[in-house]
Amino acid sequence: MVNLFKSITENARVKQLGPGLITGAADDDPSGIATYSQAGAQFGFSMLWTVLFTYPLMVSIQMVSARLGCITGRGLAANVKSVFPRSVLYGIVGLLLIANTINIAADIAAMGEALRLLLGGSAHLYSVGFGLLCLGLQVFLRYADYVRYLKWLTLSLLSYVAVIFTVHIEWGSVLSEMVLPRLVLNHNTITMIVAVFGTTISPYLFFWQAAQEMEDLRAVNALNGGALLPHGEEVTRKHLRRIRWDTYVGMGFSNLIAFFIILSTAATLHTAGSVDIQTSAQAAEALRPIGGQTTFLLFSLGIIGTGMLAVPVLAGSAAYAVSESFDWQSGMDMKLHEALEFYGIIAIATVGGVALNFTHLDPMRALVWSAEINGVIAVPIMAIMMLLASREDIMGRFVIRPKLRRLGWLATAVMAVTVIGMFATA
Repeated sequence: MVNLFKSITENARVKQLGPGLITGAADDDPSGIATYSQAGAQFGFSMLWTVLFTYPLMVSIQMVSARLGCITGRGLAANVKSVFPRSVLYGIVGLLLIANTINIAADIAAMGEALRLLLGGSAHLYSVGFGLLCLGLQVFLRYADYVRYLKWLTLSLLSYVAVIFTVHIEWGSVLSEMVLPRLVLNHNTITMIVAVFGTTISPYLFFWQAAQEMEDLRAVNALNGGALLPHGEEVTRKHLRRIRWDTYVGMGFSNLIAFFIILSTAATLHTAGSVDIQTSAQAAEALRPIGGQTTFLLFSLGIIGTGMLAVPVLAGSAAYAVSESFDWQSGMDMKLHEALEFYGIIAIATVGGVALNFTHLDPMRALVWSAEINGVIAVPIMAIMMLLASREDIMGRFVIRPKLRRLGWLATAVMAVTVIGMFATA
């Protein structure tokens, strides 16, 4: 068994997984788990089609952001600043920082509540501990060690796959409702579809993956003692092949976990008539009498594991965006005194998220606000990314090809429709 595990981890294809895998896994954060749990509890198997539909759209737009980071050697905010007015940049980045801080608050609250369900004690105290732990890891770990830690945390999401083996599934009904969903297009249905789409395709993921491609490029060049750019065509194409594989696997993993969360809650909570699920921790608690202690334990541990993965991504993506906007030094490979402003933004976002848990802010209202802000800024960011990736003065010979361009604009259009739907059904 040890030799098998070693051969898997040392496989060349597995070693190529990095920014795409971490980005995809971070998409299934506790607030995302809450959304997918609501979808399964309220609508059963009829919401499974949504995560299948979003997969190619998610792949396309994340691949565009990754290519921008790799080809230009700059993060997304730096690329936006090079072409668009500062007012556009500051508006987008400001809203991103607000949305990410609120999202961090919701995720940390869910982690604290999940640990309270497992051990008892104070959820607020656990939330403070989780916040400080996430902050400390980002500030004091080297980039290579930090990425390795994040890769291992992605395995926590497999708990949602394991849940399926602890409950009874009517696979005939699953296939039937996945192909022909039994949905009535009313206010509640449209709102849930909007929520799933908005949770799956989020702006912080764009900023994070572009920044991590830039970081990977820095790490490779640092080993060779060279500057960040330029690379020869052959080396660049090798990077792009690795990005394609990494993004396909990472987004596939993200959507697969979302699929299993909807599936498990549909097979348990929806079947039992427990449809009023507001948070991920509430979903875990509701599963205990229905699916048993093992199901409850796996679901709760998944909330904590994915929260530890998602909070650094949320804080880090905001820090990259703000730092690039003001030409501050940024990078996880830098020491605290070398990038004080960068780590300061990470601290503000993380500590601010923890502090929000000690106010009268309703966690569900926080998720709604975060989703609305993300939905509003996702569309212009996606449109800007598509324009940047299509320009030869930005991408050189590596402008995106027609197939990726069509899929990227389709993803942008779908998100625009979801935003319109969100406001129309508010």
